[in-house]
Amino acid sequence: MIKLIITPKTKIFDLLEAYPQLEDVLIAAAPPFKKLRNPVLRKTVAKITSLSQAATIGGVKVEDLINTLRTEVGQKTTDSIVVEHGHYVTEQPDWFKNSNVAEIIDIREILNAGEQPVHEVLSAVNKLENNKILKVIAPFIPAPLIDKSLSLNYKHWLDKKGEEEFWVFFKI
Repeated sequence: MIKLIITPKTKIFDLLEAYPQLEDVLIAAAPPFKKLRNPVLRKTVAKITSLSQAATIGGVKVEDLINTLRTEVGQKTTDSIVVEHGHYVTEQPDWFKNSNVAEIIDIREILNAGEQPVHEVLSAVNKLENNKILKVIAPFIPAPLIDKSLSLNYKHWLDKKGEEEFWVFFKI
């Protein structure tokens, strides 16, 4: 009996609840996944992060990640997988001006407190005045947050500052 069909939309939390043995497989797939061992992140980020988003965070192809996980639990692999999110902007856009950054939210503190930053960040973006920008500091690519902003047609720019520091700028 199959507990859970593994797809790009499968949430990490659901995957690890159904197949706890896949934690080590995920961590082996990409070093950023070692954060899954943190119980706070496991209860927060893992509940909303899909495997497609996790592949982005880990810098791996979603097809490879899904097929590795499926093979491990005896499910058939697939040749192609449609990724659910759009294109992440990683080149500085024309609309960005550092002087227009109106607020900075460091979501590392929110995540460490065991909370989800999505609502706080989106609320801050909605309050931005014309041409103002919100800067978010994150310990990894906040794929669920960027995907949500894309669905709301917000502009964004993802700027990698280091292995565990990413800045995301949002503008309406």
